[in-house]
Amino acid sequence: MLMAVVPEDVDSPIPVLPEGGDGVVAYSVPVVGAKGNNADFSPNVSGYDYVVASWGDSSHSTYTLAEKVWMALGLTPRCIGNEEQRLVYDDLGLPEFNVAEGEVSMRYHYDASRPISWRMSNAHLRTYLWLRGARGVRSFFYEARIPDTPEWRALMDGSPHVELKPAGDWCVVDLREHQGALLIQVWASVDAVNCQLCPAQSANNIAWPGVPGLVTHQSADSIINHHWVHLDDRFLEKYEQSSFYDTVPVHVNGQWLCSPSYEGQWSFTECERVGRNIVRVPLRELYKPKPDQEILHAHRYALEPAVVAQVDLHEEHVVAKVQRLVDELLALGDHLSALAATLGIQKSSHEIVGLDRAELRRNGWYAYPRLKRLAQVAPLQMSEQAMLARCKGIHELWQVVPNGFLRQLLRGAGCPAAALTGLGSLKLIQGILNIVQGLDFEQEDATAFASAVEPEDWKERNRGLAPLFVLNDLRIADAHEAFADAISRLQDLGFDTATLRQGHGRALDFVIDGVVGAFKDLNTTAGKVLAR
Repeated sequence: MLMAVVPEDVDSPIPVLPEGGDGVVAYSVPVVGAKGNNADFSPNVSGYDYVVASWGDSSHSTYTLAEKVWMALGLTPRCIGNEEQRLVYDDLGLPEFNVAEGEVSMRYHYDASRPISWRMSNAHLRTYLWLRGARGVRSFFYEARIPDTPEWRALMDGSPHVELKPAGDWCVVDLREHQGALLIQVWASVDAVNCQLCPAQSANNIAWPGVPGLVTHQSADSIINHHWVHLDDRFLEKYEQSSFYDTVPVHVNGQWLCSPSYEGQWSFTECERVGRNIVRVPLRELYKPKPDQEILHAHRYALEPAVVAQVDLHEEHVVAKVQRLVDELLALGDHLSALAATLGIQKSSHEIVGLDRAELRRNGWYAYPRLKRLAQVAPLQMSEQAMLARCKGIHELWQVVPNGFLRQLLRGAGCPAAALTGLGSLKLIQGILNIVQGLDFEQEDATAFASAVEPEDWKERNRGLAPLFVLNDLRIADAHEAFADAISRLQDLGFDTATLRQGHGRALDFVIDGVVGAFKDLNTTAGKVLAR
């Protein structure tokens, strides 16, 4: 636990440090005396700095990373746990988490209340020692009862007690007879970490598929070497699954860009989605200022040109699918709002579907984290559970439409209030579709929506909304036996279940396309009635 920061020019090994016996940097507190008699109080380990700041007495001990260490490295602490609290330090500049961590405190009353341990990233510890021009010297005390064997007795040379010191006095070994056995006690100061940086991974001189020669920061910045690099979009998962990064897709000039960034400190740029699961980015943009570890992360997902050549780069990706769903929901809000107006009900599209067209136009999806989650990477090998979770998210997106509002519309269209009691959103929206389809068939306009007479067949099952009913089955399946039933329903709609052998990505595509198609049918029919 006690590591001293010893300048490299101090000869090695160093003699035993007396603090090692206490196991803490500071033992007890200064004696209270006259004012200012501890003005020069400066905890240290025999004049050396330390890595873990530790204080203790015979009953309590407290631990934290030394102030000089976390300030020199720019680390940020956070505390986790309740009674068993731990301190964790993160390097948010990179970011890198759990750089150092350990227990905050413990009590001692005959037995320790819990074991105490601290660990630190080797790279960060060596960086700190290198900055200080120092090495880490571990100072410790060890005590144990050991069997009385001839080998130990030979070291004691017939004496009941012996103290052994090797050259340099870096270690003291005390052997003595104790209660019918032998007791060994060891005080030592051992060089544990030298003043040498860990080998750092570099994005220089690495090969990229399809790019001739080895690439460096300088060559990547050259216009001559302006090459496209294709990445498997799973490179985005690291960033999508952490709240520290911004990964909101942005629609620019007809293209969807998915460029992860970190709190204004660095960003990928021009990461364009092409095909279902590919991100295309200029090599020059990959090497724009950001930590090398992020460039190397992207490098792990780089695709060979031969692989890219076999992929349809015009296939729709999940972000575009979610945007089509958003477009249909916005249209749904507009049409339901217009139908409500024919009944004298004033309700805006935003209030109905929870999406604001003006906000989406100004700031994209930034105000709608649900959209970002729905548009996260959806590989073909997607697990069943992940696919069901995404279906639940799709269902929740349109469930913001108030059931009470839908009942108002149906009552205004002549449906009996008693028949509407207990109906859920699916049956209610189905009733509206049936009514507007009847009006369209009769070439009626929106003024005919209001009626005192119950519409015919408004409760009939409408195949156009079948994908929404299947979606509801999927969102409650939760990977249990009900999933098999839901898949058979998808098969009835035309889904090829053989693709599930590869994964559930195609099933998700089919569900989103079906849901979009269902809302499009409703919007198309309602739009024609409202346009007359």
